[in-house]
Amino acid sequence: MRVVVSVGGSVLAPDLAHERVEQYADVIDQLVDAGCSVGVVVGGGGVARDYIKTARDLGANEIELDDIGISVTRLNAQLLIAALGDDAAPSPAESYEEAGEAIRRGDVAIMGGVTAGQTTDAVSAALAEYTNADLLVYATSVPGVFSADPKTDDSAERYDRITPGELVDAIADIEMSAGSSAPVDLLAAKLIERSRVRAIVLDGTEPTAVLDAVLRGEHDGTDIVPDGSEAGMDYWAEGE
Repeated sequence: MRVVVSVGGSVLAPDLAHERVEQYADVIDQLVDAGCSVGVVVGGGGVARDYIKTARDLGANEIELDDIGISVTRLNAQLLIAALGDDAAPSPAESYEEAGEAIRRGDVAIMGGVTAGQTTDAVSAALAEYTNADLLVYATSVPGVFSADPKTDDSAERYDRITPGELVDAIADIEMSAGSSAPVDLLAAKLIERSRVRAIVLDGTEPTAVLDAVLRGEHDGTDIVPDGSEAGMDYWAEGE
């Protein structure tokens, strides 16, 4: 089974505390021990936002700001690499080809951002498509995909299961509201729809939630299931 895990920077290392990074490394080790091939994409989180704000105040343009954000995501990726030790490729992959090669030789591939104008949400979806992943898991700070932004709309309802097309529609509606917070961005949703990769969006503040979702299909988030796919997945039943 091949899985790509997307971990938000604030989810991986809140306040740059090492404990959560170690917990995620342990989860990834358990996935590898269970026979999974694993790629991980790490976001920038609050640290990236702080750097970007300061750089914007200094007059940096948007491409320069994107490059700063990418640099921070790769720093966060290096934290996870340090925790994984020999199980991970020794440096963050800077292209899908590099990440795919690491996975093929049996390493855990760790990535941050790749190019300006593209979030790590989209990088995760692209890596899943490039490597023909069986499953894409978004470990976020929110417990799934909602009908509206739950931070601003008390009537927002969480979806248990949606199709990729429904995901695109839901994210488009949320992103139309300035300042709203979507669990993944619109480009990522469109890549998921194009690739037909099965995906899960869940609250990753407890790292073992990722383990339960990948190995057993058990989670309290949102399943994103392409039309025509079965409700279950064989490897969950077989424990592969």
